[in-house]
Amino acid sequence: MTYNLLTVEPLSLAAVTTALAQCLHVQLQDVDVSDENTDQDARNWDALVLCDTATVLGDVSAALDIYIQESLQPQPTERELATAFAQAAGTVVLFPAEEAPPSAYWLAAEDGLVTRARLHESDDEEPHYTIDRAEAPVSRLPHVTVARIPEVVRELKIDTPLAAAFTAHVERMLPAESSTTGTPLWRARTSLGAWEKLVRQMAADWAPSGWYPPDLYRERLEARDKLEQVRSQLPAQAAALLEISLEPLDALFAELTVEDSGGLLGKELARAQNADSTRGWWWDRRPDPLPW
Repeated sequence: MTYNLLTVEPLSLAAVTTALAQCLHVQLQDVDVSDENTDQDARNWDALVLCDTATVLGDVSAALDIYIQESLQPQPTERELATAFAQAAGTVVLFPAEEAPPSAYWLAAEDGLVTRARLHESDDEEPHYTIDRAEAPVSRLPHVTVARIPEVVRELKIDTPLAAAFTAHVERMLPAESSTTGTPLWRARTSLGAWEKLVRQMAADWAPSGWYPPDLYRERLEARDKLEQVRSQLPAQAAALLEISLEPLDALFAELTVEDSGGLLGKELARAQNADSTRGWWWDRRPDPLPW
């Protein structure tokens, strides 16, 4: 398995070797670490752990490309290895998040902290790396802004089984229309997916992020509005399936929310003044507490 880590502090080859051996519970001779000056012919290519290091510029100092042979079991996840390596090497480690933005990273500190971070890579011939935000304070990075990273929540991979079943059905029924942007079937399946994502994350107490951006919450309520608007434009069979898909989601949303009798949600989301005439009942209920 391959791992890609970035460290804030520069590390010697010996330090990387020792830390990897400690993390992976192997002998020092089972780890081969090289840099741009290493004689490749002199490397131990049969080592259980191979690591190429490179010096980089900016808020991070070294890039580690690590390969662990399949014979070494169990294979840690990237998060597990990064966390253990940060503690063993006494450094801050960044590793890529699964979400789409290329700036989305996780940060592991030597004190055990693991938090999201935003890392930008310049377009220079020799890239310069900048950590401009972390979701928790990091003692070694006092200059980094501490704030939430909303774009990551938008890109979270949330299972939407009802939307997936609806999509599979309409793709079999009318494949061209369901995949063409802007058609009623396309609007129905994408809006249903957005609505289900909101309800599923609410049911999971907003995991894995632990919060929800207000603008994204508003967009997901608007997606529910769009489902009402598009119903009459769907073929009868698709409209019936949409109704079947919405029933459990709407019921769960109602169960997880309270009446917004004081209008707190409307104030927080700053809806357009002319939008009230078309809004559904879901605008009159809110999570308690609000997730942002």
